[in-house]
Amino acid sequence: MAVTRLRFAHLPTPVEELPRLRQALGGPRLLIKRDDQTGLAFGGNKTRKLEFLVAEARDQGAKSLITGGALQSNHCRQTAAAAARLGFECILVLTGDSPEEPSANLLLDQLFGAQRCSRISTRTSFNTKRTGQRFVFA
Repeated sequence: MAVTRLRFAHLPTPVEELPRLRQALGGPRLLIKRDDQTGLAFGGNKTRKLEFLVAEARDQGAKSLITGGALQSNHCRQTAAAAARLGFECILVLTGDSPEEPSANLLLDQLFGAQRCSRISTRTSFNTKRTGQRFVFA
């Protein structure tokens, strides 16, 4: 079985030397991999993984991506961005109390068109906006 991959990350990301930190620490040569420059919603280390997961979802005929995390999850932000870029509906199951006004990743999730579902109880269900599909979390 072939593993498919969508290529939406800007790779390879650069590696940069940190000479001032090295000097301050009196240590060896220090390098940093700049995964913040992967190009998907301010970057991050989950972009490579999403290239495979979203390809699998597409290959299986999925219309929606569902993932979960904390309110300000970087993974959720990147999933919402990938879904928006590639035409998937995105549903984020987020833990924590929602603020009155979204900011940071929550605001970006909203701008990417992701639906938020929070406070999942032992049995929560909802219909998606675009496809009308019903999901049940049990």
